[in-house]
Amino acid sequence: MKGGRTVGRIKICGLRRDEDIYFANEIQPDFVGFVFAPSKRRITVEKAQHLRQLLKPEIPAVGVFVNASEEEILEPVRKQVIQMIQLHGQESPDFVRKIQEKTALPVIQAVSVKNRQDILRCRELKVDYLLLDQGAGGTGKTFDWSLLAGEKGNDEPEQIIGKPFFLAGGISAQNAEEAITRFYPFAVDASSSVETDGVKDYEKMKMLTELVHRTAGRAD
Repeated sequence: MKGGRTVGRIKICGLRRDEDIYFANEIQPDFVGFVFAPSKRRITVEKAQHLRQLLKPEIPAVGVFVNASEEEILEPVRKQVIQMIQLHGQESPDFVRKIQEKTALPVIQAVSVKNRQDILRCRELKVDYLLLDQGAGGTGKTFDWSLLAGEKGNDEPEQIIGKPFFLAGGISAQNAEEAITRFYPFAVDASSSVETDGVKDYEKMKMLTELVHRTAGRAD
């Protein structure tokens, strides 16, 4: 804990096989992600519905969308496939507000961080959470984390951007501890770093999840 905030959560994104769900049920990340946007990890709503039925009910599933239509987002919500919505495109404030009103689910807005202004403009976004990333999701690349530090280097990004955030982009067993203990994100988000040859790897998922949860106890 720092300043009363709980840290040390992990979201593993891009689950698409039954095996991925079995891994998650055993390892128990705090969130999993189903990708409905164009991607090699993209799955259909029908496939996600099947995976959700296999997934332990206490693990929330996040639906990832990029410039999707309202109906494309509402369909998996109505079918109770997802419990959170992640918008990874150029969705307008009006569109986001409509989705919030029609679903009553938490909304995560992804922000591509290239410079300091990208961090500062986050305060204007009327969403529940942010996801700070290098750019397109699933690239395995980090952005310049020093941009998250305050002007005096006090490393309090949540105070700067005004809301809890997921930290994504190249999160791995090599840097997750630094991410948590320096920047105190609401959660870290991993995808390609827990894969081998393009599919989820049980040992990598387990190692990273355990590291994140273990580090949480030292992040005060």
